[in-house]
Amino acid sequence: MSKYYTEDHEYAFVEGDIATLGVSEHAQDQLGDIVFVELPEVGTTYEKGDEFAVVESVKAASEVYTPVAGEVIEVNPVLEDAPATVNDGAETTGWFIKIKMSNPSDVEALLNAEAYKAHTAE
Repeated sequence: MSKYYTEDHEYAFVEGDIATLGVSEHAQDQLGDIVFVELPEVGTTYEKGDEFAVVESVKAASEVYTPVAGEVIEVNPVLEDAPATVNDGAETTGWFIKIKMSNPSDVEALLNAEAYKAHTAE
């Protein structure tokens, strides 16, 4: 699995042409206690940069944008009843959606884990 991030703290963990998307540990830490996550329907298609989710925390509501284009093939069912799962494991059990990428080269514009770590340290 290859891990990629946006400067806005979304991630795409890629295996083949499937990307698992969500918000980074850094993002959930900044948001605070997450109380609601709005996710799309399976079958929805997105262009890179489209809004695909909304996260509400005790501090704020934030839009989440897809770092890659493609079709939603799976939505994390846990988040509807337990949105705080994102706080417990943003980059593990708190993933948002899985998307079949229409253009796998989209990841070339993203940060790798090392570059993202440097970005969040700034």
